[in-house]
Amino acid sequence: MAEPSKSVYVDEDHGCDDKSEDGSEQKPYRTLLFAHIQHPPDSSDGLQYLTRKKDPGVHQGPAVSEIHQQWVPATPTALKKATKLYEQHKKKQAKGDELALREKQEADKRQHVLHEAKKLNIRQDPQLPKALKIRLNEKDPALIKLRSGQSEQDVDYSQGRGTRVRVTGRVHRFRSQKDVIFLTLQDGYGLLQCVLTGDLTKTYDAMTMTLETSLEIYGEMWEVPPKQHAPDDRELHADFYEVIGKAAGDKEAITTRVAADADPQTLYDNRHLVIRGHHASSVMKVRAALLRAFRQTYEEITPSCLEVTPPCMVQTQVEGGATLFAFDYYGQKAYLTQSSQLYLETCLPSLGNVFCVAPSFRAEKSLTRRHLSEYTHVEAELDFITFDDLLAHLELVMCRVVELSLANPQIAKLILDLNPKFEAPERPFKRMKYAEAIEWLNEHDIKTGEGEAHIFGDDIAEAAERKMTDIINRPIFLTHFPTEIKAFYMRKDPQDPRVTESVDCLMPGVGEIVGGSMRMEDYDELMEAYKRVDIDPTPYYWYTDQRKYGTSPHGGYGLGLERFLAWMCGRFTVRECSLYPRFTDRCTP
Repeated sequence: MAEPSKSVYVDEDHGCDDKSEDGSEQKPYRTLLFAHIQHPPDSSDGLQYLTRKKDPGVHQGPAVSEIHQQWVPATPTALKKATKLYEQHKKKQAKGDELALREKQEADKRQHVLHEAKKLNIRQDPQLPKALKIRLNEKDPALIKLRSGQSEQDVDYSQGRGTRVRVTGRVHRFRSQKDVIFLTLQDGYGLLQCVLTGDLTKTYDAMTMTLETSLEIYGEMWEVPPKQHAPDDRELHADFYEVIGKAAGDKEAITTRVAADADPQTLYDNRHLVIRGHHASSVMKVRAALLRAFRQTYEEITPSCLEVTPPCMVQTQVEGGATLFAFDYYGQKAYLTQSSQLYLETCLPSLGNVFCVAPSFRAEKSLTRRHLSEYTHVEAELDFITFDDLLAHLELVMCRVVELSLANPQIAKLILDLNPKFEAPERPFKRMKYAEAIEWLNEHDIKTGEGEAHIFGDDIAEAAERKMTDIINRPIFLTHFPTEIKAFYMRKDPQDPRVTESVDCLMPGVGEIVGGSMRMEDYDELMEAYKRVDIDPTPYYWYTDQRKYGTSPHGGYGLGLERFLAWMCGRFTVRECSLYPRFTDRCTP
């Protein structure tokens, strides 16, 4: 604090409220309050506060500067106001000092308690029964007996009591009460509430417990007391535990790294931590269930489909050259596959109907909520079919996959937790031709991206397509797209050569999740199609040969697993449905 002086100067125009100033005529303060703080009224007898400022009522001129140089005592009104503010400042400062002192005392007390806690070592009681190692989802009553009732002892393994078990997992959540800690462990298989009492709550590890810390806990299995709640209505009363891996806390705590309101890019950067959360891990479990359901469905339908594994490194395009990821393959130009369709077609003569579950890649610089640069493609090709057969097959497969997924109680619970409004789709799906969709959009005044009415030949934009689907609010088979806006290999409708025997399956909330068509089986027609889109047929010789050696009417489709998953789980974007999403400018982690 500056040395007090007989006069303290305050210049409201040119002064500075900074401790580097001393309140002299050469270094005045800016406000009376700051002058009071630095030079309290009772710090010196005869202390006088002198002020000066421009008079806003005086016009600019030579006399103004002279008037401004005059120092005058602060007015009684100004002093009264400053004194009142100064008293408030003193009270606030005293309260702050008191709080700081109390916080320091509490911190010192906690450090002392933690220091003493380090001296406490817990050990297993060798007299206790041998613990049975179980996963957290183990519920077999032949293995696990739950103790019920009450006991004066926290742990009691006398005859007829609960099974003693050993579990491992990470702290999913915890709360501390007086002399008791409730931990919920997670191991990827299930959740289990563990109760720590007595000395177990007084160790250094217990007092510094953090989320995601990995533990091994021994204890007795109990039923949850009446009116209490815990996963699976049971809990473990611990008699011993060990910390396997201490998780970071404070500023590095997982809840800080991946806070719920964090920026999306921050969450993508920390995706490895996000997937530990309940929602993200639930989506991944439903995803696994869907993959199982697709494989089971393809095996049980008649005729069945055989799974094959086509290559991901190719030298041909399927969906247009603009979206190809190119790379050097031993001096030759190659690409990451856009679709396995062409390879699946080659399998039909010897393997019958086939399918694959494989990654596909699209170098499409799109940031919409339904686009990924790498996604899981469920594709199938069917031999000796009609277009109606293709639609019936698609309908059967999708409905059966949903049915199988909901038949599993654990998966059904996850789906309904994520998307409480989800309902299995009813068959048949609504059929709507492309030309009918154009009319529907115009009737409902849904414009193109340029604000124009839709016309035949438009590639219906995602927003308009999704709006139509959401309004109709049921699955739609949108069929018979114009030849010009579909891939070269799609067969034309014999009744209307302007359009193809093609289909997109649209689902409410997501839009397109499946794209399929009948394939050209005529050799000459396919060669003409190559020419129409300016593709050199030479690299496609193996695909063209299918038309030379016993051609047949066939068709197929590709289903985006992430879109299907987003539809079922009610996710806003397909990025939530990929373990580590890859999209424009995102290839980390």
